[in-house]
Amino acid sequence: MVKIWKIPFLRRLLRMVNEVEGIERIRFMTSHPKDMSDELILAMKECDKVCKNLHLPFQSGSTEILKKMNRHYTKEGYLELVRKVREAMPEITLSTDIIVGFPGETEEDFQETLDVIRKARYCTAFTFIYSKRTGTPAAKMENQVPEDVVKDRFDRMLQVLNPIVHEVTEEQVGKVLPVLVEEVSKHDENILTGRTEQNTLVHFSGSKDLIGQMVPVKIIENKTFYVIGERI
Repeated sequence: MVKIWKIPFLRRLLRMVNEVEGIERIRFMTSHPKDMSDELILAMKECDKVCKNLHLPFQSGSTEILKKMNRHYTKEGYLELVRKVREAMPEITLSTDIIVGFPGETEEDFQETLDVIRKARYCTAFTFIYSKRTGTPAAKMENQVPEDVVKDRFDRMLQVLNPIVHEVTEEQVGKVLPVLVEEVSKHDENILTGRTEQNTLVHFSGSKDLIGQMVPVKIIENKTFYVIGERI
């Protein structure tokens, strides 16, 4: 099976899909920072239907830990990629994956992870505590981090991450944004949920016949990981 993100001409595919009539949004993610080439960044910038939101996992801010994870990039290389993406598309938002407590992680390594979070300023992140899985190379590594240390680092990471997510989301408050309506809220049949181009989850009042449509919504309240809006 050929993995689409390995194909050098993914940028051409984006441009082709961008020309298809009836498609209003194109959203994709990269599974690995090394797949995000200058040409792909340019295609994202120039294709008006491609959402200006990118999932760019970094896992750890420590180059030494990244080497142990077999990630094939460095902290400096990752941050340079973030700089290029933001320079090309200042309005873009970034999400990521972060793992805390990988074998051998020191306090210094952990501080490097916090440094990346502060510099990259994510709109959201999928955060994980490393768990030892039998049969994996990491399970056989020395210097497994004690559980209490990992939990403490995880809590401290959230104390840095969550306020940044709140600040990034706050930038949308007061704006009228096109929201692609996805479904009726599981908690209230009078509330719809959808997403902005920047992938922010929006809750607002409306009827289910709007599902699948793009509607203008004014963002009125920031709840950090989602926002409250009102249909215009």
